[in-house]
Amino acid sequence: MAKKIKLGILGGGGDSLIGVLHRVASAMHDQFEIVGGVFNPDIDKSIAFAEEIGLPTNRIYKDLDAFVAGEAKLSEDERIQVVSVLTPNFLHFPMAKKLVDNGFHVICEKPLTTSLEEAVILEEAVKKAQTVFAVTYTYTGYPIVRQMREMIQSGVIGEVHKVDIQYYQGWINPILHDKKVRETIWRLDPTKAGISSCIGDIGTHAFNMAEYLTGKEVKTILADLNTRYEDVQLDVDGTVLIRFSDYSKGVIRASQIATGEENGLTVKIYGSKGGFNWEQENPNFLYHLTDDKPVQILKPGHAYNGEVSLDGTKLPPGHPEGIFDSMGNIYYGVAKAIRGLDYDNGEFINVYDGVRGMKFIEKCVESHQSGNVWLDL
Repeated sequence: MAKKIKLGILGGGGDSLIGVLHRVASAMHDQFEIVGGVFNPDIDKSIAFAEEIGLPTNRIYKDLDAFVAGEAKLSEDERIQVVSVLTPNFLHFPMAKKLVDNGFHVICEKPLTTSLEEAVILEEAVKKAQTVFAVTYTYTGYPIVRQMREMIQSGVIGEVHKVDIQYYQGWINPILHDKKVRETIWRLDPTKAGISSCIGDIGTHAFNMAEYLTGKEVKTILADLNTRYEDVQLDVDGTVLIRFSDYSKGVIRASQIATGEENGLTVKIYGSKGGFNWEQENPNFLYHLTDDKPVQILKPGHAYNGEVSLDGTKLPPGHPEGIFDSMGNIYYGVAKAIRGLDYDNGEFINVYDGVRGMKFIEKCVESHQSGNVWLDL
């Protein structure tokens, strides 16, 4: 077997949900080995966390500058090859840019940056460095989502004319109504989260899913956002009308104040010959609708699925695979790219689509602030 790819991690320490998701995902296909990083801005806490998860502490660095300098001293065979950036949004750009400029491959949490200007600069840096860059839009890793993508783009449901994607969460609701408490949440702080909370965090997932599944780019959008309180600077809810063309349209609905909702990403896509329904909370069931047959239910692991879907399925049919598996499939695609192997362009979201996500966020905010008007994307 080929040597494992040496992986470093920035952020994701302590009780971080996203941290454990990435660590487990990186181990799934036996492609990566975590060897160091910066888990916390406090070096003592960073070292303590490394010890807690069983990592040697000799390559736990005090900050990114020390990380880059320390790894540069090592031989190419020893050096960390790829770095996962799991920090709050405002750190994505400076960290990813420095890593790319120093020849590291990067796996970055979304949104890519906090501004479109930063995203474009980062895209140019990646082009110049010719490094692998992945943005972890996690849900694109589900085997059955990849199957849906393949079927849509091969014309199974005909020409797409309606896209309806909803992403509802309720986690901010109990926080939002207490002014003192909401002021402590970094996702509501524009200096850390950027210009948007809801659209920037989960609306961008829905937007990416719309383009990923259909293979089409959204041309224009109209957004109506809600901050709920006058002193809240960032949106916590929003509805966005989207147009791929004059006769192919849709809606993206996102909310962090949908009381009682957990992680309700749902996809409904309709074409001239049929449609698909899928729910993230029940990720192994894809409903295929047509006018002339009963509803069909597709599940992962069966021979009727395509190569990309089956390649991301690790268990026999009937054994549920979830979000850890989805992220693991993204890491697997990145490993193929780093090793110079053939891979499908749907195996991970690249920097170009990360830029598309930032463009979507900025245009949604601009549309809302301009009086809910249509804007070109």
